[in-house]
Amino acid sequence: MSLPHPMDNIVVRQLRFDFDQTETGCVWSQSSPEFSMFLNALGIHVPYFERFLVKVMRQYRSELTDPSLAIDVQAIIGQEAHHAFNFVRWNQVLCARYPELRRLEQDAESFFQTAFDARSKRFKVGFTAGYETFTFLGGMIILDRYEELMGDADPDLRALWVWHQVEEVEHGAVAFDFYRALYPDDQWYRRLMIVHAFLHISWQTFKAYRHMMNREGYYHSVRKAVTGWRFFFGFAWDLARSALPVFSRQYHPRTHPICNEQQNPVAVAWRDYVLAGGQAEHLDSQTSQHLSAP
Repeated sequence: MSLPHPMDNIVVRQLRFDFDQTETGCVWSQSSPEFSMFLNALGIHVPYFERFLVKVMRQYRSELTDPSLAIDVQAIIGQEAHHAFNFVRWNQVLCARYPELRRLEQDAESFFQTAFDARSKRFKVGFTAGYETFTFLGGMIILDRYEELMGDADPDLRALWVWHQVEEVEHGAVAFDFYRALYPDDQWYRRLMIVHAFLHISWQTFKAYRHMMNREGYYHSVRKAVTGWRFFFGFAWDLARSALPVFSRQYHPRTHPICNEQQNPVAVAWRDYVLAGGQAEHLDSQTSQHLSAP
């Protein structure tokens, strides 16, 4: 019997993470320290985009005519609101370790507030769809490389990012469908917003990652500096390459080559674990090995 599509069921999980007891500090993945820095850098601006998404969808959801899409919009609002709450809290920990991040965080908050207040409806809905393209694709890439990137990692931060990536895949089609419902014939603007969102994400993440590398001493060694930047540009390349299908006129997130009817086994095991009452906010080594077992 085939599994349901990973986007068939959007569940709002009201999780709250405690970062006071993190075991490894800010560089929380021993499997790939550069990966943990990359996600930390990405996460500086992610919660402010998520709050932007929530406000945009609340602003325009009354224009929807499809009841099922309206239900999905309410679900993504719930998921993203909980994501933002937890990532803002983690950012407080990061800013204590990396002083320059406070300014970058304030810049991110200002950027999205100005975009919401001053930009057009088409930009707000289009940029939301463009940005969500990469949170969905990033979710699939990270879950597919779970052992490589997070096999040995801090239990709380691993739990945070597994939860986030699973839910980003679950609601990966909603922003696309929201844009298409409001602008069904404007394919070129959708494509433009994908490029714009990718450049925005890359630049903001680059600035934070550069500071983290410096703070963690990566520039004291040529080998470490090369390793750090190889990871950054390699992951950015993977994201860009995975986005190529989204420019097709026939594209829909549910039929993306890395998603389709496939279910990532880690995501399936995590959902089953949480549904059975498992502690979603803390994935210790034993639980992690269970999730990734073939």
